[in-house]
Amino acid sequence: MSDPISALLGRETQGSVQVSDTGLRGMITLRGDLSYGKMKSICKDLTGAAMPGLREAQFKGENGLLWMSPDEVLILLPYADVADGLAKIAKAMKGQHHLAVNVSDARAVLQVQGPFAREVIAKLAPVDLHPDAFPPGQVLRTRLGQIAAALWMTDAQTFQIICFRSVADYAFDLLAASAAAGPVGHFPRGT
Repeated sequence: MSDPISALLGRETQGSVQVSDTGLRGMITLRGDLSYGKMKSICKDLTGAAMPGLREAQFKGENGLLWMSPDEVLILLPYADVADGLAKIAKAMKGQHHLAVNVSDARAVLQVQGPFAREVIAKLAPVDLHPDAFPPGQVLRTRLGQIAAALWMTDAQTFQIICFRSVADYAFDLLAASAAAGPVGHFPRGT
């Protein structure tokens, strides 16, 4: 068996806004009744984070839970912990309708960080990214250019973006070109 590698092999850009590959990330898609007590409990046990509400991202350190739809969360944890996480989910949810799938190797995670990171994303995604409409702690599923993506902010100048591994190069090049083009002055800097 080959060793796992990230989709972009650590690619990054330099400049006032940096685009970078975040490396391997463990990801489990978990579908079911998000209000079910055992579902909430296993998600908290795996990540330390509370079950997110509508369009929320909840984190405890690097571990997190992303609300993806009314019956789906994306569990983020260390890559090496996914198999154990799936076993714990199967045990906790036994007899309860659910679906848990390791999607770690099917996805890539990129980071956009810098004073006009919001504008870099806003030039590419058809969503309202004004600080009043999209503060850190929220997650969106949207399009980035021609591809599906999910994004959230870890702080006022940093976005994390998940896309399919097969289009990671396209996403990186798109984000890098948007960053290189510079700000357009739409948002206040650093918010």
